[in-house]
Amino acid sequence: QVQLVESGGGLVQAGGSLRLSCAASGRTYSVYSMGWFRQAPGKEREFVAAISRYDDTTYYAAAVKGRFTISRDNAQNTLYLQMNSLKPEDTAVYYCNKDPRAIPPTTTSQWDNNWGQGTQVTVSS
Repeated sequence: QVQLVESGGGLVQAGGSLRLSCAASGRTYSVYSMGWFRQAPGKEREFVAAISRYDDTTYYAAAVKGRFTISRDNAQNTLYLQMNSLKPEDTAVYYCNKDPRAIPPTTTSQWDNNWGQGTQVTVSS
């Protein structure tokens, strides 16, 4: 069983950057595709980015493409989300999740419905 813990959130001004981390426990981390999601107040949780377990192909939501970069370090059992050029609309709680498929889905409902505490990102204008 892989347990996931998100960290790295904080308060940043618009235009700034943050790097989120998702630490995974367990020796089977590398067999999963991984994804980042976010949920703003009053809104549903939405897909942000994913990375394939097979060949590290990455997938992004249109709203973050070109600004966010997802990556993984299998040796460290850690997933990252580098967020640049942040906007106030990026404010949300950010979550990571795992999926066994080689091509990860890009809709939230297709992922494991087992979410951690997340990490808060607040972007001020």
